[in-house]
Amino acid sequence: MNSIYRYEYDDGSGNNNGYGGGGYGGGGYGSGNNNGNNGGNGGGDNGGNNRNNRNGQMLMIFILVSLVALFLMTMVMNRYSSMSTSEISYSDFLQMVEDGKVESVEFDSYQINITPVTDDSKNPYLQQETYYCGRLDDPDLLPLLKEKGITISRVIPDNTSTWIYNILTIVLPLVLIWVVMGILMKRMGGGAMGVGKSTAKVYVEKSTGVTFKDVAGQDEAKESLQEVVDFLHNPKKYRDIGAKLPKGALLVGPPGTGKTLLAKAVAGEAGVPFFSLAGSDFVEMFVGVGASRVRDLFREAQKQAPCIIFIDEIDAIGKSRDSRFGGGNDEREQTLNQLLAEMDGFDTSKGLLILAATNRPEVLDKALLRPGRFDRRIIVDKPDLKGRLETLKVHSKDVMMDQTVDLDALALATAGLVGSDLANMINEAAINAVKKGRKYVNQADLFEAFELVAVGGKEKKDRVMGDKERKIVSYHEVGHAIVTALQKNTEPVQKITIVPRTMGALGYTLQTPEEEKYLQTKDELLARITTYMAGRAAEMLVFSSATSGAANDIENATAIARAMVTQYGMSDRFGMMCLATTENQYLDNRAGLICGEDTAAQIDGEVLSIINKCYDEAMRLLTENRECLDRIADYLYEHETITGKEFMKIFREIKGIPEPEEEKGKKSFMEQAMEAEHAESPEIFNGTAGHDGE
Repeated sequence: MNSIYRYEYDDGSGNNNGYGGGGYGGGGYGSGNNNGNNGGNGGGDNGGNNRNNRNGQMLMIFILVSLVALFLMTMVMNRYSSMSTSEISYSDFLQMVEDGKVESVEFDSYQINITPVTDDSKNPYLQQETYYCGRLDDPDLLPLLKEKGITISRVIPDNTSTWIYNILTIVLPLVLIWVVMGILMKRMGGGAMGVGKSTAKVYVEKSTGVTFKDVAGQDEAKESLQEVVDFLHNPKKYRDIGAKLPKGALLVGPPGTGKTLLAKAVAGEAGVPFFSLAGSDFVEMFVGVGASRVRDLFREAQKQAPCIIFIDEIDAIGKSRDSRFGGGNDEREQTLNQLLAEMDGFDTSKGLLILAATNRPEVLDKALLRPGRFDRRIIVDKPDLKGRLETLKVHSKDVMMDQTVDLDALALATAGLVGSDLANMINEAAINAVKKGRKYVNQADLFEAFELVAVGGKEKKDRVMGDKERKIVSYHEVGHAIVTALQKNTEPVQKITIVPRTMGALGYTLQTPEEEKYLQTKDELLARITTYMAGRAAEMLVFSSATSGAANDIENATAIARAMVTQYGMSDRFGMMCLATTENQYLDNRAGLICGEDTAAQIDGEVLSIINKCYDEAMRLLTENRECLDRIADYLYEHETITGKEFMKIFREIKGIPEPEEEKGKKSFMEQAMEAEHAESPEIFNGTAGHDGE
């Protein structure tokens, strides 16, 4: 595991996340009581009732919307009519005729429509206001109108026009509302025109474009899935011996390890239809939609069998119904119950396989994990050294690289990173090469990308520190380096810098391992804590004052010491007693205490004791080597960045230690990057430069 000792400024965000980690973390995930007989058939027979309730709900929604629309249209039409037409009395109508203010009248069955004389002073673009009054049996009206020269007309009833008018004003808007609502419901995943319909995307081999060759670093997972692919290709040889296709396989692992990519690779290898969904696709605003979508999905899949159903992030619907894990959601529970029932109901002989992926297996319902549903749990964990190298080869095969590139050194330096990190690193290196005006990637580009991904952020060249701050940071980082060099169980220093970075670090000391390690001894862990404490010890030794820059060091040291006491059984006081368990193994790997309050207080005391002992040891080492601390700190202050080789050369000169004979061909990652940066006319390779083999 790499170690980075950073001097940070406190911006109040609390985001001081260091690269590397605390050491060996205790085994794989265990489900505890995996009985598998709990609630397998619950809720599967309620589909008819749910469907009827849902249809009734949607019918009521459409009726309500229609009534509201009619009400609104009536209000608008009445408002428009009242703005252009006004009712007057019959007496006022006669007075307007006598005064010569009427231009024309129109007799209807029940009323008289009156058009007044146009006023030329008004805006011609404004609609003229008209009047109407009730019709009376007045024999003197027609002679009066003729005498005043008023145009007289009568409305001829036309039932066809009336019907057309009603259709255009009432029926057509309602139809448009229904059509628009239907389209919206379809985009939401259903409705009265398809509520609950599955939104699964069907992929076939040519559209996925992914095979097992595109997945590297997960040999064990590929081997387990290869058996499934072979069953889909050659089912007869398995049926002859009596073997059955596993109903489901659960891909479990940290984010970015390639779970989704593996599922697509299975579909690409098998050449069968691939139904791909996310767990959140089943959950909508309407209760019962998720269960309906599950039924629809399995119905469609059985029609196209043999096929593969892939549910990504299945913890969105498969969360335990126990209230401790956020249970009590009716929609999610109905969806889960329907999924359980469907998994029990289909026949595996048709070649229907369910794949699911999650990084939170501890929250899944036990009924979902029992044999007969998800028969296999395939761990897709962080890759080892060999896996990282293979992953780097896959992602760099289309990238132009020169002869300075050594992917083996990069693979060794990237301990703890996942496949997505490595892919991002290769891409960032290619971008760096383009920015520098080159058509190839060298080792310097890869090292810069490594710092960007592993350390966090780019060099912040516009941040200007004062002389005192630069001096403090120099002593802080050199303190880390000297204590590392003086201890046995430590990793070699690769780089020391006081150049600030965008993620908050004012400087850092980089260490990379010489070989891949899977276990850490107690001495090694104590040495790491001592190295973390060395930065603060150097500050106190030289300046007699502490700064906020050691926050990340203190956080990491405390985490290691607490793990030693509660998980690793490395405490003299508690011995091999388990005091904490990992809650989210594949996410934050946070450990939760399983002890009483009194014991927790004693744990805090034991952790403090370990940290204080390591701090005293760091202070002792730096005090005895004060000359080295001062001289190397001054050198770092002037040069801002020094390599591990430069550091060890100065250290040996001061201590009078002879220089060891250099091993030919054995150069660190940093040294390779420095040489590549100053190389001239490099030879260009494609993809697999810098390593033997393929």
